Amino acid sequence: MGIKLIAVDMDGTFLDDSKGYNRARFAGQYQQMKEQGIRFVVASGNQYYQLISFFPEIADEISFVADNGGWVVSEGEDMFNGELTRQQYNTVIDHLLTLPHVDIIACGKRNGYTLKSYDDEFKQLAAMYYHRLEHVDSFYNLDDVFFKFALNLPDELLDETMDSLSALFEGIVVPVSSGHGSIDLIIPGIHKANGLRILQEKWGIKDSEVVTFGDGGNDIEMLRQARFGFAMANAPEKIKQVAAYQAGHNNAQAVLDVIDKVLKREAPFNY
Repeated sequence: MGIKLIAVDMDGTFLDDSKGYNRARFAGQYQQMKEQGIRFVVASGNQYYQLISFFPEIADEISFVADNGGWVVSEGEDMFNGELTRQQYNTVIDHLLTLPHVDIIACGKRNGYTLKSYDDEFKQLAAMYYHRLEHVDSFYNLDDVFFKFALNLPDELLDETMDSLSALFEGIVVPVSSGHGSIDLIIPGIHKANGLRILQEKWGIKDSEVVTFGDGGNDIEMLRQARFGFAMANAPEKIKQVAAYQAGHNNAQAVLDVIDKVLKREAPFNY
């Protein structure tokens, strides 16, 4: 028995609020993970090309469940990607463009796409999370494989917009909260837990051998799926309620603290 896979969300979880982490400390832990046969997986709503930039030395050794499960890459090998049909894509875009308070990124395999007409402040924000971001005149007739939409909107409209989109797009996309003022529209069933399941089947790893960390609505499925699901101290209360365990704050290297316990087989990993 023992732990064989550790999966981390990034923003608000593995990363501190300045979008950094203790690289030297993690590098030492990663070497111990390899020695103990523990896989390390980055499971994030962010774009694959942005995620690999955080782990330049080991990107080809670890696995990524990117775009909330829309694209799974393991050790540089393309394992899975979801795909919206052209009709589904157009149905979603047709409606989103009627919402004046929403900025849109269409998330494709080659690029993220957003409108040239959006203000510079949003474009700068988007560029932080999408290393490949193309500014286009229109969302229509783009040549790519699309598996997600990312929306930016005022915080006070988040819950209301989530509810209306959930009802409107049932069976096409599911809205999940990915942080303050942001919503991801993902393909039903294609979430982070599904991406982890694909990797677990590849490696023969059981849910009881998995540790996950998260702080947002897009982490709920993987926090529930793993025996050791850790919600961050900075997570909303509803996220803490679905996780079996709680870690400290993302600004206090809490994920790395728990990884130390995994490596030392300290409670609750001393079973």
